[in-house]
Parts: sequence; C-alpha cells; structure tokens
Amino acid sequence: PLISHDNILVTTVNSIGAVFQFVYIILFMMCAEKEKKMKMLAWLMVVLGVFAIILIGSLQIDDVIMRRFFVGVLSCASLISMFASPLFIIKLVIQTKSVEFMPFHISLCTFLMSTSFLVYGLLSDDIFIYVPNGIGTILGTTQLILYFHFESKSRIDAEEPLIVSYA
Repeated sequence: PLISHDNILVTTVNSIGAVFQFVYIILFMMCAEKEKKMKMLAWLMVVLGVFAIILIGSLQIDDVIMRRFFVGVLSCASLISMFASPLFIIKLVIQTKSVEFMPFHISLCTFLMSTSFLVYGLLSDDIFIYVPNGIGTILGTTQLILYFHFESKSRIDAEEPLIVSYA
C-alpha cells in the first residue's frame, strides 16, 4: 500500500505468507541447535536489513510511476529467484534419477500458486505479477513432469529410502 494503493489482494496474500514464514522461522529457531539458531538469526537480520533499505529507499523516490517500477522489478527478481531455487533439486533428481529429494506437494503447490497468480496478473494486466508467475508456472510444470517421469523409477531403483520407519 505504500507503493501502490490498488493492490489490496496482493498485499493481503503476501502479508499472510510473510506471517506463515515468520512462524516457521520461530518454530525452527525453537527446535534448532544453538549454532543453527545463531546462523538463522544472522540471516534474518540481513533479510530484515535489506527489506528496510528497500522500503526506505523506495519511499525516497517521489515519482509514483518510477517507485512502482523500482519495487516491481525487485519483486520480480525475488519471486523468480524463489521459483528458480528448485532448479538445484531438479539437477539432483536428474543425476540420481530419484524424486526422493523433491516432495510432490511442494512442486504441486508451486505450480498451482504461480498459475493462479499468472491468471490474476493477466486479468489485472500487471506485468510485475504475470511475468514472474509465468516463469513460476513453467518451472512448476517442469518439476511435475520430472516428478512423474522419475517417480516410478525411484520406487524401483531406490536402494535406501530418505526416511526410515521402525514402526
């Protein structure tokens, strides 16, 4: 709302997502070892610092169109990097011919979320929504195709499962 007043839906969705992420970080820090807690706290401070710099810096831009463009480009870059992060797992899936390291539900949710925002971006004609989510839809589709391609092979060829149950 500080950048553009016509984005209540996007602001609401991203605010809820940020709350969920913050709760996850708190739960992680409650259960993690002290060394990992300190590392996570340091990363959290870096992220919050970068966010503060971007927020304060963007508010210094007087031209509303230029401010929206600046924040939109940064948002696109961060969203594309989020969608591209599973590429490291995709490489591992292809190398090992196993989907043990790529959970199906995360791939499915990535695809569904990015596709829904792609449609929303197209309907609202917002390039900063439909471009990164279009890329996310392509990457989500790629993950699902790889999952279904290697899923049956993973069950047959797996020597040791990722999780072992002793029940």
